[in-house]
Amino acid sequence: MRGFRLQLRRGVLPLALVPALVTVPVMLLIALPAARTQTADDAGQKNARQARAALQAMVQALGGTAWLNQKNQTRQGRVAAFFHGNPSAGATEIRETHAWPDRDRMEFFRHRDVAQFYLGRAGWEVTYKGRATLPAEQVDDFLRRRDHSIETVGKLWLSDPRTLFIYEGQQMVERHQADQVTVISPENIAVTILMDAETHLPLRRSFQWRDAVYHDMDTESEEYDDYHAIDGIATPFILTRYENGEVARQYFFDSVVYNRNLPPDFWSVKAAVERIKK
Repeated sequence: MRGFRLQLRRGVLPLALVPALVTVPVMLLIALPAARTQTADDAGQKNARQARAALQAMVQALGGTAWLNQKNQTRQGRVAAFFHGNPSAGATEIRETHAWPDRDRMEFFRHRDVAQFYLGRAGWEVTYKGRATLPAEQVDDFLRRRDHSIETVGKLWLSDPRTLFIYEGQQMVERHQADQVTVISPENIAVTILMDAETHLPLRRSFQWRDAVYHDMDTESEEYDDYHAIDGIATPFILTRYENGEVARQYFFDSVVYNRNLPPDFWSVKAAVERIKK
């Protein structure tokens, strides 16, 4: 018996070679998804590098080492409140002092001396009546902004290897072409930043959070304008805050000072009570 032969379109093929021919397409089927996965991984890594580079350029534009190493910042000016996008009457004089990472003091001067402290994860208000704990909703609102700030992204998340970076192309922000990047922290907190494509300065920062009462998603944004160089740090003198697309607050600063020599009791709530009572 001369052996079996497999009839093909052009002649015959020994049956012993059939397993090899069957193996080739199977191997190709296995290799193709792997190749697609590798291509997708390469594209994702390239996208992440582009996003990280945009954020690094932002940090340099803000002042680089001077911005990263600032001890404190004091801003003084006026703040106007809005309701459903419409301005309330008048504006309140305000002075804000912030020390990284978690000390904030705000003083209001329009009708009476009022100081608010956000130290760590707690908040207090000081008036001529003494000290009172701020409502939990107000403290949570402030801490959300601190946790999602550009400072938090630049000083903590950018150097953390667990952080995810997504470059989302270019958008227009107040007639400026801007690079859009979303950053996701190791704790799964997401922030989107739009940076001027030419100056690399931040133009807008936004994030979403779930309302505890209605369980829907709210969006909060801040826009930054009128930058000035103060001690080598690019500083916006106009800040506009939006809630779900409507203007909620607008700040106009007259002066900004970095690295003040603060009194030893500056962050003491008790000391503020004694001062205001006098």
